[in-house]
Amino acid sequence: MADQPLTSRGAATRGRILDAATREFAEHGIAGARIERIVAAARTNKAQLYAYFGSKEGLFDAIFFGSLERITNVVPIDATDLADWAVRLYDEYLRRPDLIRLATWARLERRPAGHLVEDTDRVDEHKLRAIAGAQAAGIVRPGDPFDVMALVIAMSMAWSPVSNVYAATADEPSDAHEQRRALLRESVKRAVMT
Repeated sequence: MADQPLTSRGAATRGRILDAATREFAEHGIAGARIERIVAAARTNKAQLYAYFGSKEGLFDAIFFGSLERITNVVPIDATDLADWAVRLYDEYLRRPDLIRLATWARLERRPAGHLVEDTDRVDEHKLRAIAGAQAAGIVRPGDPFDVMALVIAMSMAWSPVSNVYAATADEPSDAHEQRRALLRESVKRAVMT
């Protein structure tokens, strides 16, 4: 069924499944997510879910890899201003805390060490090239571009849902977010920009 074009009704059902499953996996993880809850929330049935995604793992993969592509497209890197990129990532984590939670569950349940995804599934090559280019231009400190990227992303996640200190929410006062953005921007500039 996945190879056939979807009707508008089929696309709507598939979309409802993805939305419901995103919430379920973000809250309960891969092992804790329940197909019964997903299909009930999506107003569909297991047969439809399995026809679209094949398995619970296939459904998680569709959501997880979709979230990686989404963050890349919604928050594109600007290696000439990694401080601004970090702030835009911070803002996206406020808007979509489920993205961080999905990545955390993937780390906990699938790949506890090394890269978060298999090399063939990585979507950071263009980011690494951009950082390497900025390093060659003298804008970003020397060092492994992957390590620079990892540091900036980690700094942007300081107040994310996986923080072991404090998880911020979009409901907090805007001045609190502005203070964090200013601190993050200055810290990233000092840490990685020349």
